[in-house]
Amino acid sequence: MKKIGIDLGTSNSLVSFWNGEQSELIPNQFGEYLTPSAVGINEKKEIVVGSIAKERQFTHPHKTATTFKRFIGTEKKYTLGDKEFSSTELSALILKSLKQDAENFFGEPCSEAIISVPAYFNNIQREATKQAAQLAGLNVQQLVSEPTAAAVAYGLHREDDQTIIVIDLGGGTFDVSLLELFEGILQVEAIAGDNQLGGEDFTRILMLDFLQQNSLEKLVLTTQEQALLYSKMEHVKLALSIHEAVKIEITLKDTIYRYSTDIKKYEQLCEKLLGRIRRPIIRAIHDANKTLTEIDRVVLVGGATKSPMIRNFIGKLLKIFPYTKLAPDETVAYGVGIQASMKSDLMLKDEMILTDVCAHTLGVDSMSKNIHGEWIDGIFSPIIERNTSIPVSKQRTYYTVIDNQKEIVFPIYQGENPRSSDNLKIGEISMKLPQKSAGYPIDIRFTYDQNGLLEVIVKDAAANSEKRLVIEENPGSLTSEEIDSALEKLAGLKIHPKNRSENQLIIARLERLYMEFIGERRNYIQHLLIQFKALLDEQDEKLLEEQLVEYNQIIMTLEQELLL
Repeated sequence: MKKIGIDLGTSNSLVSFWNGEQSELIPNQFGEYLTPSAVGINEKKEIVVGSIAKERQFTHPHKTATTFKRFIGTEKKYTLGDKEFSSTELSALILKSLKQDAENFFGEPCSEAIISVPAYFNNIQREATKQAAQLAGLNVQQLVSEPTAAAVAYGLHREDDQTIIVIDLGGGTFDVSLLELFEGILQVEAIAGDNQLGGEDFTRILMLDFLQQNSLEKLVLTTQEQALLYSKMEHVKLALSIHEAVKIEITLKDTIYRYSTDIKKYEQLCEKLLGRIRRPIIRAIHDANKTLTEIDRVVLVGGATKSPMIRNFIGKLLKIFPYTKLAPDETVAYGVGIQASMKSDLMLKDEMILTDVCAHTLGVDSMSKNIHGEWIDGIFSPIIERNTSIPVSKQRTYYTVIDNQKEIVFPIYQGENPRSSDNLKIGEISMKLPQKSAGYPIDIRFTYDQNGLLEVIVKDAAANSEKRLVIEENPGSLTSEEIDSALEKLAGLKIHPKNRSENQLIIARLERLYMEFIGERRNYIQHLLIQFKALLDEQDEKLLEEQLVEYNQIIMTLEQELLL
C-alpha cells in the first residue's frame, strides 16, 4: 500500500508520494497539483470540494467555506445551506478529496499518510488535524513541521554544515524555523510563528483601503459582494507583484466604483503586517542564541512569499537574498512526500537524521511570594521551555506552602504567558501527602517526545511513592461563552488603579517580554510582574509614580536586548 504525504494548507492543499527516486506530486481530477481548501454544498445538497467550491464562494457565499484551517481545534461552526460543520469536519473533507485523488492515481487504496502542520500549532490544533484525518479514513503515521518538510524538500541535509532559517508564509499561517545542519544531522534550533497571519491578511488590507477610498462600509455590502470584492483585491495584490501601479473598476449595488493604488502605498498599508512577520523571525534567532551574521541561508516557503514586497522585506531584514529553487506553494508537499517514505525506505531513513524542538513551553501552575511575603497563586512555572530539543526529560522540585497539607495538585499548562490562566490547560495531576510541615518537597518530571506525548511523574521521594499521567495531544479549552462571561464580570468591577492605561501598559509590556525571553530572563520578568502587581494593590499613588519611571527603564533595557 502506497504511503502519501499531505500538505493541508489554509488556501491550497497538495498530496505527494515517493516514487523510488524522488518526491512526486499527485494531480487532482482537473490535472492540477493545488487543490483549493474550499468546501461547499450545491443545489442538490451535494458536497463540493476544491476548485468548484472556490469558484462558488463568489456566487454562493452562504454555501461555501474557506480559510477554515485558521480555526481548526476551535468551537467555530460554519453553516453551509442547512448543514453545520466544524473546521475539523471541513478539513476532513479536503483530506478525503486528496485521498481519493491518490487512490485514482495509484488504482489502489491509500490509508497511510504523513500530514504537515505549522510548526507553531498547539496541541489542540494538532489533535484536531489528526481527528480530521481519521474522519477522512486516513491513518496518520506522523505530523511533521511544515518548515522542516521544506528543508527536506530542498535536500539541505545533504549539504555542508550551515545555519538555515525557513520562513513559511502561507494563506493563513506564518512559521519560522531556525535549523542547524551539522554532519548530516538537521537539528531544529528554534521555532516561532503566528497562526493568524498569512496572505489572506494582505488581501484584506487592500479591501479595507478600497472601502475607505470609496467611503463605503463593509456592513452595507452583502456576503456575495464582499466575496466579489475580496476576489478583486486578490487580483490587485497579484498585479502589484508585476506592476508599479494598479487601477480597477468594480460594480457593487449597481454602482461602478474605482480603485487605484501603487507599490509604495501598498507597502505603507502593510507596515503592521510586515512588523508581525519580523517579530517571529527575530524571536527564533534570539531563542537559538544566534545573530543575523550567523544565518547562512534563507529558504522561503508558502504562496504568500511569492510577493516581491515580502521577499525584499525579508532580504533586507536578514541581509541575505532568499533561496527559492522550488515553487514556494509546492515545497512542503515535496518534503512530506519524502518523509512519508522514511517509514519504509531504510536507505532514505539512514541518510537523513532529523531532530525537532518543543514548540511551546510546558509547565505547571504554582505560587510565589510577593515583596510583602504574601503568597500569590496562578503563577506559571515552566518545566520544559519552548525550543528545547526533543525528546526531553526535565525535573523540578516544588514545596508545600502550608503545614499538614493533605494533597498537592499540579494543573499542567502549555504556553508563554506569565499567568497560568492565560495559557492552555492540557491536564492535571494530584498526589496525597503525609501531613508534614510546610516546605515538604515534591518532585515533578516532564518527559516529552516527537509525537507530542507528555509523560508527567509526580514523586514523593521521602515516602517512596509516585503518580504518573500521560497526556496525549487532546487537551480541552475554554468555550467562547466562558470567556464572554469572564469579560462581562470584569467590565462591571469598580475602577481601580490597575485599570489605568499606563499601569496596564507596563503589565502588557512585561507579559510580552515574558513571551519573548526564556530561562533566567523569563524568571526575572515573572518576578517583576509579581512585584508590580503588589505595588498596584497598595494604591500608593506617589510611590507608584516613582516606580513607574524605574519599571519603564527596566523594560526599555530588556527590549534593547531583543534588538539585533
